[in-house]
Amino acid sequence: MNRRVNILQNIDWITIGIFVILVIAGWFSIYGAVYNFEDVGFWSFSERYGKQLVWIGCSFLIAIVLISIDSRIYSIFSYVFYGTAILTLIVTLIVAPEIKGSRSWLVLGPVSLQPAEFAKAATCLALAKVMSSYWFRLKNMKDALLIGLIIFLPFAIIVMQQETGSALVYSAFLIVLYREGMPGIVLFLGLCLVVFFFIAIRFGAEPIIAAIPEESYGTFLVMILTIIVQIGLLIVYRRNVVVSRNIFIGNVLLFGISFCLYKFFDIPIKFSHIGAISIALSVLYLIITSIAHRRMAYTWIAIFMICSTAYAHFADYAFDKMLQPHQQIRIKVTLGMENDPKKAGYNVNQSKIAIGSGGFAGKGFLNGTQTKLKYVPEQDTDFIFCTVGEEHGFIGSVFVLVMFLILLLRLIYLAERQRSEFSRIYGYCVASIIFFHLAINIGMVLGLTPVIGIPLPFFSYGGSSLWGFTILLFIFIRLDASRMEYLKA
Repeated sequence: MNRRVNILQNIDWITIGIFVILVIAGWFSIYGAVYNFEDVGFWSFSERYGKQLVWIGCSFLIAIVLISIDSRIYSIFSYVFYGTAILTLIVTLIVAPEIKGSRSWLVLGPVSLQPAEFAKAATCLALAKVMSSYWFRLKNMKDALLIGLIIFLPFAIIVMQQETGSALVYSAFLIVLYREGMPGIVLFLGLCLVVFFFIAIRFGAEPIIAAIPEESYGTFLVMILTIIVQIGLLIVYRRNVVVSRNIFIGNVLLFGISFCLYKFFDIPIKFSHIGAISIALSVLYLIITSIAHRRMAYTWIAIFMICSTAYAHFADYAFDKMLQPHQQIRIKVTLGMENDPKKAGYNVNQSKIAIGSGGFAGKGFLNGTQTKLKYVPEQDTDFIFCTVGEEHGFIGSVFVLVMFLILLLRLIYLAERQRSEFSRIYGYCVASIIFFHLAINIGMVLGLTPVIGIPLPFFSYGGSSLWGFTILLFIFIRLDASRMEYLKA
């Protein structure tokens, strides 16, 4: 039945309060990042902090409009929003001018908008709509492929726009799928592939043995880790000690004998070949066991081993041929393969200097020397957090991170209290995207992750970013406010 509810009384004002605090703190950070002593005041709209005030005012209006709309609209027209977002991304790819190597900005007179920021909300709505349908089953291959297609379409178009960082945000939806029933093993194996990729790249040029330079230590290390993961899966996931013990003993004997032949008898051993033999024998044993016990799980583990080994050999090709030169150098700098403090590593190096110089309590508002002298490029956009660290120190940085943590925990709490699957799934989509942005952006600033152009939510300068996150958040606030509004009789 239809139940009338006072929306204003049911709005989660705590989340709105956190949003306002973050936006205001972000504006002061932008002001501190671009301010110079010749500025006349807060209201200079020729400066970025003045323009950001306009974006903030517009975001508040957007929030009011989103809360005023009937919550059913977001579900009913979710496919329309998604289709419009995909069409806009395609148009942007065709007509957008090239800006800093990417074609992702629509220039509309004096205003430039990045449709990729708004496509996130549309994708969240489409995912929530599909996954909340009565016929949907995540374990059904057809339904799983449909979800994959919804995520892949905007991802692929944004990659073609040369915005790899924005595209990688879509990997955050794996968290949502995990919450909705995707086996944790899939998330774990996905993490393994990421780790294997970076290991293969980091150690790919290093030989296992100096006398045999053509053997890649990176590929060999991935093989060893694959065997370890396989044994762990058999013990934890399948709880089969016998099979895992046999594989463990077989590998110890194989590598032990090979090492002894090389070390004590001077027999030339190619350990990459030994690793390949180990993988092949393990896969053969798992397939035989799968047939004997009629359990497909062993076959899936064997397939994982084959894919991991092939992936290790493919990593170098993907790195050299599929990534742009600037992306390659950023990854190399992050992994410590190259030291380039004056070029590719300059941003991160200066960012760490700025944050470190802030100390415990910071230098004070507008007193940051690194900021004032413009030593940190992009210090009001992707590297805005270094302004917080320099001017407000450890205390200010912790405050900002704690506010984001409270926001994420609040979003999870709100998502779990929803009465409709659509609202719950959408809520987890919002939390996952914000978490991904936060983790990667802070990692970039601290030199823990490659620089991929991820803005800090509600802090980084720009209307598209702020409006995109505002739309994401306030659609969910509206859905939460009406959670008691429509109940079945």
